[in-house]
Amino acid sequence: MKRILLLLFIMAVFITPSAATMNVVVITDPTGNDSNGAAAGSMSFAQNMFQSTFILSKDKHFTVLSGGEGDSTARLGAIVETIKRFEAGATPAEAASAANSFGGIRIMTGSSTQGAAVGGSFDAYLIIVEDNGTITVTPHSGGLAVLPPGKKGAIIHLRNTHGNPMYGTATKVRQETAVNIGKMIRDGYPSTKIVEEVFKEVSNEAGEKYGGGAVNLASGITTGDMFTPEKLNTTGYPMNTPYSKYCNDCGWSTGYPGADNYKICPICEGTLNVKYAYDSLGDAITVTSQTVQVSVYGTDEIGIRETTEEIVKASVKKHGYSNTEIANSINRGIDNGLLVGVNYVEPKDINVRPSSRAVGVYFKPLPDKRSSPPWNLPVSSSLLDVIGNMQTAIGIILVLLVLFRSTLISSFLKK
Repeated sequence: MKRILLLLFIMAVFITPSAATMNVVVITDPTGNDSNGAAAGSMSFAQNMFQSTFILSKDKHFTVLSGGEGDSTARLGAIVETIKRFEAGATPAEAASAANSFGGIRIMTGSSTQGAAVGGSFDAYLIIVEDNGTITVTPHSGGLAVLPPGKKGAIIHLRNTHGNPMYGTATKVRQETAVNIGKMIRDGYPSTKIVEEVFKEVSNEAGEKYGGGAVNLASGITTGDMFTPEKLNTTGYPMNTPYSKYCNDCGWSTGYPGADNYKICPICEGTLNVKYAYDSLGDAITVTSQTVQVSVYGTDEIGIRETTEEIVKASVKKHGYSNTEIANSINRGIDNGLLVGVNYVEPKDINVRPSSRAVGVYFKPLPDKRSSPPWNLPVSSSLLDVIGNMQTAIGIILVLLVLFRSTLISSFLKK
């Protein structure tokens, strides 16, 4: 724990402050049986959203979301204290109350079976939906607000970041979004879909639009670094803008800004559809019969992981969990220029686990900084050498014929 504190302190020294201004936890199945029954997420207009996005425990199924007006050191200290409490067996309420010991800091916590809570400095709504459909939406400001275990409901915090062109909209949007969350819970929507809708509504109506990301507490799935900023002191991906283009016919997909280069599908020439970032967020954390968790190893080339995920998902959808078919699909992607900087894969490079809907792909980077593998021609290199020598000989003969054609023709006529 001391090493973690030291690392977090170093991070706080070198980066500008960040404050996640939208935090949400939604629980539609407090029993933990529904694979999409608990979800959470954060986004903001501020920079450095990796600081305040989320921390997920896949083993204990809890999440920690952070933010507030306090400095980075205080926020990181509150996060560490919250995690320590969770690891010691604390409830979400007991863990979130750690924020009250750090000035201006907010901590929101949630669990797939133990409810949710927000502590510290916040302006939030607590939503509780009874089994008979009754919706209660209660405002809370500072201290501690708790969604009890066993209850369907949610907590949403929302403030505007200074500098946001839509500053001043948070109060209205916070209330409207809270009411909409209650209605969606009542109507049977899963938590992951509701979180997607929250990201859409808040990014459009309140301008707190940069990821951030989200987690599925029940299944342990996260959006990872899909939307968080690539560089320090910058904003994340705008959640209400196009994120990728995809083909319904074959499953091919590619992200922006590269997607601007494609008008039709390069694989089957089908029509391309646009998917917004909040849609991609919902897809990433929602478990379905088609869900595939893809892990990529052996390369850090930009874009390889994202493109491989889409290729694998399309292959599984069409052919099932066949490592041979997945390898063939990946190799076609290499031939088509979708995957650059990696060598062809073999079925043995594909680790398939249908029971957990997981696929691992092991790439070998190309030597000498090549961008594509050498052609796999159906002839041997020695034959190519022979053909090359034959072409050289034929070329010399043609040159001789041109140079001495008049002499040759005269000699022929004399005969």
